[in-house]
Amino acid sequence: MSLQMVTVSNNTALIQPGFSLMNFDGHVFFFGQKGWPKRSCPTGVFHFDVKQNHVKLKPTIFSKDSCYLPPLRYPATCTFKGSLEAEKYQYIIHGGKTPNNELSDKIYVMSIVCKNSKKVTFHCMEKDLVGDVPEARYGHSIDVVYSRGKSMGVLFGGRSYMPSTQRTTEKWNSVADCLPHVFLVDFEFGCATSYVLPELQDGLSFHVSIARNDTIYILGGHSLANNIRPVNLYRIRVDLPLGSPAVNCTILPGGISVSSAILTQTNNDEFVIVGGYQLENQKRMVCNIVHLEDNKIEIHEMETPDWTPDIKHSKIWFGSNMGNGTVFLGIPGDNKQAVSEAFYFYMLKCSEDDVNEDQKIFTSSQTSTEDPGDSTPFEDSEEFCFSAEANSFDGDDEFDTYNEDDEEDESVTGYWITCCATCDVDINTWVPFYSTELNKPAMIYCSHGDGHWVHAQCMGLAERTLIHLSEGSSKYYCNEHVEIARALQTPKKTPPIQRPPMRPLRKKGSGKVLTPAKKSFLRRLFD
Repeated sequence: MSLQMVTVSNNTALIQPGFSLMNFDGHVFFFGQKGWPKRSCPTGVFHFDVKQNHVKLKPTIFSKDSCYLPPLRYPATCTFKGSLEAEKYQYIIHGGKTPNNELSDKIYVMSIVCKNSKKVTFHCMEKDLVGDVPEARYGHSIDVVYSRGKSMGVLFGGRSYMPSTQRTTEKWNSVADCLPHVFLVDFEFGCATSYVLPELQDGLSFHVSIARNDTIYILGGHSLANNIRPVNLYRIRVDLPLGSPAVNCTILPGGISVSSAILTQTNNDEFVIVGGYQLENQKRMVCNIVHLEDNKIEIHEMETPDWTPDIKHSKIWFGSNMGNGTVFLGIPGDNKQAVSEAFYFYMLKCSEDDVNEDQKIFTSSQTSTEDPGDSTPFEDSEEFCFSAEANSFDGDDEFDTYNEDDEEDESVTGYWITCCATCDVDINTWVPFYSTELNKPAMIYCSHGDGHWVHAQCMGLAERTLIHLSEGSSKYYCNEHVEIARALQTPKKTPPIQRPPMRPLRKKGSGKVLTPAKKSFLRRLFD
């Protein structure tokens, strides 16, 4: 084993516990930054470019028909193929935390639609589930099994917020173990089915899962209810006949007590387990080798790497599988120094041999940043997962630079819509069209029916007209509904008739005082 420090050349603040890495054909992409995506990279997905022990983040784009993907942290991810023989694969993303500290129950499917040496375009689709839909959670695992020419997703474990009836102001962010149910998810039809297996008694999170063909092995994990990391090893087998699936679980000997461990594959039948925790305040510095053969699994301790003093004395650590027997590790920076990085990163090479590209084994692991010195349940002190390979693009570095000091977060996604069939506003290529626009397209509200927003540019509105409509109270109808609702348009207001003001009456006693001569003259005049 060899350990070497890795430097991050830009956007170091984005790499914090909870993010994920996705590997598409050897190209690694960063996902799940802290905070909402900004205008410089509205997708929130970056190319994770590793060259000569240097990491650089480069923004990527989504296709116009993609859905919005929030920057989820601590989600469950895995690769998915229609069959073992298929060449192209997709990434499945389920659960995780949003920047608002809310848990997601959605499932997303990520794929590449266009790729060259300079730019990659992703397509993201939200998959609706029916049936026994898993509750929102994080710190769980999702894997894919293949049986009888069919495939199925298997979801297990994780943590979720306490029921709303039990949440109080003081314990609003308190979490609990999810029920130890196994969910089978059909990615093609979006059907989810829950199974209760008697062998699984505790809800586990941040465990290690290894999927091979029709079998999944569950190792370690942490139970909040008992505050233990049990020495467990489960084998879950899924049979997919023409009828209903058959799911069974077997408890195997030889398990290990560990949570948040990192799993990397060294060859088709061997894996290495690195890191994790054996107690809440004690890192697990031992490495294990896992050997799979047919339906047997063997776990043995192996030689540990030469850990640096910083890693040995750090209270927390986290990391990920980078592929080809390489592990990515991170530890907090030393805040005692005047100038210190938030995190320091290392690459641990467990094997120099390349892994066969035609893999029939897919892995998933959860990693941790537990800090025993901090009792407050902050988001950054929780366990998380991510996985990838450390390969890079071939070509020049002609990517836009992400601006960490961008003027505002893009938490409102309503501006990035398709308002009509000829909508030309693209989230990736939009530039200001009106002088009044700053960093979002100008929009105007159509009053037809329940109402909807449309882009002023797509409606062909002049800037002067847009300003006039926004200042007035009259209703507006878009190009599609203007003919339908023409009779409903508010008539123009007619100005009121201007009348001259009436002469005010003289108040009693306000006249001038008459002299005796004028009084005598008036008496003679009227007599």
